[in-house]
Amino acid sequence: MSDLFNAELHELRAQSLHRKLREIGSAQAPEVQIVGRRLVNFSSNDYLGLASDPLLCEAATAAIAEYGVGAGASRIVSGTFSPHVRLEAALAKWKGTQAALSFSSGYAAAVGTLQAIAGKNDVVLLDKLSHASLVDGAKLSGATIRVFPHNHLGKLESHLEGARRENPDGRIVIVTEAVFSTDGDRAPLRQLVGLKKRFAAVLVLDEAHSIGVIGPNGRGLAADEGLTKHVDIHIGTLGKALGASGGYVCGSRSLIDWLINRARAFIFTTAPPPALAAAAQAAIDFVSSQAGDECRLLLWQRIATLRSGLDGGVQTELDAIQAGSAIHPIVIGDEIEAVELSRALYAEGFLVPAVRYPAVAKGAARLRIAVTAAHSEKQISGLAEAVNRLRADVTLAA
Repeated sequence: MSDLFNAELHELRAQSLHRKLREIGSAQAPEVQIVGRRLVNFSSNDYLGLASDPLLCEAATAAIAEYGVGAGASRIVSGTFSPHVRLEAALAKWKGTQAALSFSSGYAAAVGTLQAIAGKNDVVLLDKLSHASLVDGAKLSGATIRVFPHNHLGKLESHLEGARRENPDGRIVIVTEAVFSTDGDRAPLRQLVGLKKRFAAVLVLDEAHSIGVIGPNGRGLAADEGLTKHVDIHIGTLGKALGASGGYVCGSRSLIDWLINRARAFIFTTAPPPALAAAAQAAIDFVSSQAGDECRLLLWQRIATLRSGLDGGVQTELDAIQAGSAIHPIVIGDEIEAVELSRALYAEGFLVPAVRYPAVAKGAARLRIAVTAAHSEKQISGLAEAVNRLRADVTLAA
C-alpha cells in the first residue's frame, strides 16, 4: 500500500506540478517565518492586514472566554451560538440583503449553495474560470452544466437561449466570480444582470476577492456598481480581506431558510467556533468604518505602486483600480519556468508561489502576487525590481 501512489507522484514531479506544504512559524503578516527564515509574503489574501489585527484577536479572545473553543455540534442541532446569530445579522445589514448564513469555509458555502438550489431538471451556466468550489457544487447538484468562455457574454447568451428552449420549466443558474482569483479581473456584472433578467435566470455571484477591497464600505463589486438587489445570491468568504475564517451566503429570507434545510455542507458539519464568528463580526465593523475606508485607500495606493513598478505596468492609482483588484498575475506559461522564477524570488526573500494546473490550465502557469494594505512601499518596490530582473533571467535561460 505504501507504493500505491508513487507512480502518480513521480509524474507530478516530472511535470513540475507537485506541491508541498509550507510551515509558517509566525502570524499571518507582510513578513512570515518559514524554516527559520523571514520572507516578505506576497501570497496571502489578507488584503487589509486584519488576520493578526488586535481588534479581531481581542474579539476572538473574549468569545473564547465566554463560549469556549469548540461548537460541539452542527448548527441545526445545538451548535448555533449567539456570535453566529450576530454575525449573520451584521452580514445581511452590511451586504444590504434580507438575511445571511455563515458556513465553515468559503468552499462549503459555494458547494452547499449550488448543490441546494439546482437539481436534475435545471441548468447551471459557469464561467470557465469559476473557482473549483463553484464547479464542485454545480456537479453535486445533478443539474446540466454548461461552461462559457471567460467573460464571454455572447456565448453565455447562446447557452441561455438553449437552456430556456430545452428546459422551459427548469431553473437556470448563472454562476460567476466578482473578481477572478487567478487573473484578478472583474466580471461584466451589469451585462450579466441584463442577461439574467432577460432569461429569468438566477444570478450567483462569488465575491470572495472583492469584499473588503471594492465598493462602499468594502461591500464588493455588486455594491460598487449599484447592483446588489439585482444579484440573487451573494457568496463570500470571511477568511480573505475580513481576516477571519469561514464563508457566507447573503440573499432573501426564503433562500437562507432553504439552505438551512437543504445545504448538505451546512447541515452535516460541526459549526465553526463561536470565536471565529466574533472575530468576523469585528472585521465587518471595521471595514464599515472610516478606518476601513482609509485602509482600503492605502491598499489601492499599494496596488498602484506594484503595477507602476513592474515592467509594462500601469502608472496611476486610477489605472490600478481599473485593472481590477489586489491580485496581479505574472503569466509565465511553462510550469518549470514558473517554478524557477518562484524559487529565484524565494532566494531573494520573497514568497510568491507558482500557480499551476489544476488551479489554472496546463501551459498557463503563473506567479500570483497579492498586495495588502500592510505591505510597505519599500517591500513592494523591492519585489517589483526583483521580478523585473529575475523574469528577464528566466526568459533568457529558456
